[in-house]
Amino acid sequence: MDRAASRLLHLDRSTGEVRHRAFREVVDLLREGDLLVLNDTRVSAVRLIGHKPTGGTVEALLLREEAPGVYEALIKPGRRMRPGAEVLFEGELQAEVLEEREEGRKLLQFAPQADLKDRLSTFGLAPLPPYIHEALRDKERYQTVYGRHEGSAAAPTAGLHFTPEIFDVLARKGVETARVTLHVGLDTFRPVQAEDPSDHPIHGERCDISQETASKINGARGRIIAVGTTSVRTLETFAVDRRRVEPGERVSRLYIRPGYDFRIVDGMFTNFHMPRTTMLMMISAMAGRENVMKAYREALSESYRFLSFGDSMLIL
Repeated sequence: MDRAASRLLHLDRSTGEVRHRAFREVVDLLREGDLLVLNDTRVSAVRLIGHKPTGGTVEALLLREEAPGVYEALIKPGRRMRPGAEVLFEGELQAEVLEEREEGRKLLQFAPQADLKDRLSTFGLAPLPPYIHEALRDKERYQTVYGRHEGSAAAPTAGLHFTPEIFDVLARKGVETARVTLHVGLDTFRPVQAEDPSDHPIHGERCDISQETASKINGARGRIIAVGTTSVRTLETFAVDRRRVEPGERVSRLYIRPGYDFRIVDGMFTNFHMPRTTMLMMISAMAGRENVMKAYREALSESYRFLSFGDSMLIL
């Protein structure tokens, strides 16, 4: 599938004007001196299918490795998977539940085997969102072409549209790129259920900015444009002044919603999000709630695709 075959809704954050474009037209919309900031995380979570000794089907999403062969996971169905319960996954991968944690998480211990990582890679499925029912023929389709550092439970999907060819054209045009890393957690996608959005708990996500990226941000001549809400969140987390960040590593609990004063980011790429999500609040903070609602109504009337493998929006 051609990553750049999607559509692009271009929203002017100051006037609310909407223009409909093809994603490939980003090479015309960005200009010399602009700095494009990418989140170079890779999805390390894998989905495994197996069964209990009694025969019941079990599905596990391995979120992160905490020790050799020990993974924090979400298991479905999980209520009866108490500590001591065993599961046999495809690829002759045997695991035992070690402990139960908050919000349905479990700790899984896999039986020792020298090629465990290889087997997880071979038999593990891409951790696609539940609304996607077809398995990917190529698991790399759920990774950005520039991802480097494993650690995410889900893809930073705004970056899935970019191709090496687009980056080549942008580079020749004088558009620079910089990389940050924020490892995306599943809590990012949890809907805001609190009546008052300010009461919504923000779970921390590990992120970092290198000295090289900090120097590019602090010396940027043109617009600083983030690819995805995760890149925005990272840049604003490390802001120390207008268009200035400090390098480092930390856990971000920054909650960006209407009224937020952006110190670093001038624009952003994003996909289309569901109501009552922190991502939708962030883009409303950047472009204004009325402008965003108008753009979304137009996107719906023009049959734009929403969510992970959907179409793209550029706010400038």
